[in-house]
Amino acid sequence: MTISTLKQQKVTLLFVALACTFIVSTLVKPYPFSWAVKLLPIILLIGITWQQLTQLKKQDSNLKKLSCAKYFLFGLLCSSMGDFILDYNREQWFIFGLGAFFIAHLFYLKSLSPFKNKHTTSKTTIILFAYGMFGAIMFILLKDGLGELFIPVLAYMSVLMLMALATVFSAKSNAWLIAGGISFVISDSLIGFDKFTAQLWQSQLWVMASYYFAQFALVKGYMNSITTSQDSSFK
Repeated sequence: MTISTLKQQKVTLLFVALACTFIVSTLVKPYPFSWAVKLLPIILLIGITWQQLTQLKKQDSNLKKLSCAKYFLFGLLCSSMGDFILDYNREQWFIFGLGAFFIAHLFYLKSLSPFKNKHTTSKTTIILFAYGMFGAIMFILLKDGLGELFIPVLAYMSVLMLMALATVFSAKSNAWLIAGGISFVISDSLIGFDKFTAQLWQSQLWVMASYYFAQFALVKGYMNSITTSQDSSFK
């Protein structure tokens, strides 16, 4: 079933509207059921992803590229759990939110397999060096304020960096996936810096803007990677 360009645009505009609603609402938080408003854009992405995978399966039940797609959907579901936890009780439940996103990134990693190096040796070295340096700098900035969260945060940073690298070295790699990986790293780095080092001005604005873009880009990139048809709502 072909989805019209008009419907594609409507889905994208709806996502942007829902995302902007919560981003702007962070200026007046706290307010009742803010977690529900926060979840709406991700629920939309989950619904679109589920719909698209179902359509692709009907078209070709033996499509090999769909074999890992269910893990991508699980990643979105775990992300939604993390969103709820971190908004409902950010201070006392932070470790549980961290855990939910840790599992989400493991699912994203699985969904991005198999991996192969499509880049020259020099380009691969530059990519690995850039992510390695950024991760090291962030850890140096955060480590003194981590306290008992030292090991959980270190573990989370490691799997986050692996996910971001996976968007580059996956056989499914494309510009949207790479942009999603980079934006996720930026978003979580802002959270870490704001929580463990120094408070940032209106941090939730920048955190949520980069987070929503990251999830949107990952969905768009992943759906584009598993089909060459015109059926994707985000193509």
